[in-house]
Amino acid sequence: MKKFTFKKFTKKSGSLIPFSLHKDVPFKTKRIFLIYGKKNFTRGDHAHHKCKQFLVPIFGKMEIEYENKFKKYKNIIDYKNKKGLLLNPKTWCKIRFKTNNCILMVFCDREYEFKDYIENYKNFLKIVKK
Repeated sequence: MKKFTFKKFTKKSGSLIPFSLHKDVPFKTKRIFLIYGKKNFTRGDHAHHKCKQFLVPIFGKMEIEYENKFKKYKNIIDYKNKKGLLLNPKTWCKIRFKTNNCILMVFCDREYEFKDYIENYKNFLKIVKK
């Protein structure tokens, strides 16, 4: 997985963090969605066969546990750090919200496809071991 840092422009009146879909998102974006989370709750807990996802914290702090066929990882992403996290296909991901009123923006390189989801962890392990 790869971490990305975003530019930030600050004035007395506030800050601006621009996103260019062609420069800042590491693939051609087909879908964007927002996840709103409450402290101590979990979202995700699945993988995708083909879909890449780019996670960008808009507000709050989140713990991202993710696993591919090689290794398990754990990262904290926080909107204050201006960093995003790229998840490749066949990566199991669990998102835990560490603060209240979290907002996570997710960029995807594919449209929603029900069949692309791997929702059973044991099935995920079988798939990545092939």
